[in-house]
Amino acid sequence: MQVFWFIPTHGDSRYLGTSEGARQLSHDYVKQVAIAADSLGYEGVLIPTGRSCEDPWVVASSLIAVTQRLKFLVAVRPGLHQPSLAARMAASFDRLSGGRLLINLVTGGDQAELEGDGVFLDHATRYEQSAEFIRIWREILARSHEGQGFDYEGQHLRVKGSKLLFPPVQRPHPPVYFGGSSPAAHELAAEQVDAYLTWGEPPAEVARKIADVREKAARHGRTVRFGIRLHVIVRETDAEAWAAADSLISRLKDETVVQAQAAFARMDSEGQRRMAALHERARSKAPTLGTGVSSLPPEGAQSPRGGPSAIGRSRQDLEISPNLWAGVGLVRGGAGTALVGDPYTVAERIREYAGLGIDTFVLSGYPHLEEAYRFAELVFPLLPLDVREKLAGGTLGGPFGEAVAHQFVPRAAQS
Repeated sequence: MQVFWFIPTHGDSRYLGTSEGARQLSHDYVKQVAIAADSLGYEGVLIPTGRSCEDPWVVASSLIAVTQRLKFLVAVRPGLHQPSLAARMAASFDRLSGGRLLINLVTGGDQAELEGDGVFLDHATRYEQSAEFIRIWREILARSHEGQGFDYEGQHLRVKGSKLLFPPVQRPHPPVYFGGSSPAAHELAAEQVDAYLTWGEPPAEVARKIADVREKAARHGRTVRFGIRLHVIVRETDAEAWAAADSLISRLKDETVVQAQAAFARMDSEGQRRMAALHERARSKAPTLGTGVSSLPPEGAQSPRGGPSAIGRSRQDLEISPNLWAGVGLVRGGAGTALVGDPYTVAERIREYAGLGIDTFVLSGYPHLEEAYRFAELVFPLLPLDVREKLAGGTLGGPFGEAVAHQFVPRAAQS
């Protein structure tokens, strides 16, 4: 099992959909999150991509020197990058970081954003181009270890005598991660990538996706690893965790939700469509969520979970599977679900996904600095022993906690 965290290069806040409680996105803050993830023992961090984010390669490069073990999952974008340039960037980063690069192949699903970046291909053609892109990228890097060049002529991309003089540290190339929910995405994953990532859908739906990719990979004589992208809201008790979920969307206005959902509906991403379907499922159970967040309840009203609520009785209906909450996706594109609960409950849900074949958990929470600490301190001790032994903090011998009465330090807690 690998546990990753997230660098919030599109912004961070205590409340979704509002500037209230928001944080300035600065390099100092990004460094704080990265250093926290590194020192707490997260294996790596995902750095998002798109016009709403700082550039992931620039950000990742700026964090090499302030971290020691942390790996960086960084995007390549067919249509924006040429495969030979992306291979050279990957090799340089991998060498300078001492083999800490992971590649996130991103085809894209927002047509308006893609056209703004000069990409005018339809959904099917983008996947054809992505398949050619990553094939060229992989071959250039793999052949660089022997000093060989590579020729390729495809339907969308072509290279002649492409060659790298400085190979990457990792052989044959840094691992490639990829997510997508369409049949074309599953086929690409089965044929070419090292790890397939899914957004946080209910376990039964994740199991079906894994089975499909696994079966397709077997046809190519390959095996693929699997990962999942989730938010987490973990507190010492269930009641506190659900109250924190309430608080996260407590400043959210109806019109903000409507605008966000309309923007998501225009995308041609199958993964985003599936995220939206989870909210439709919630809306079908909760009339008060018909056009977004309902009006505020009377002062002092309580949510079904016992905490203060900004959307009244519809709060409970955003729980689309045990402890899987769809509130984040009301206004956030991409991964829109969170595991919510006390440490034992969240750890049990993680083990449930692991039982399906998931071995990489790419997590995030709001605000990202504090939630990185909460998850590490509360959930890491409950993970399998082999995972705990890999964590950076697990090798420390103390002292743990503040000295008591200037006389002694607390003993390390037993898991």
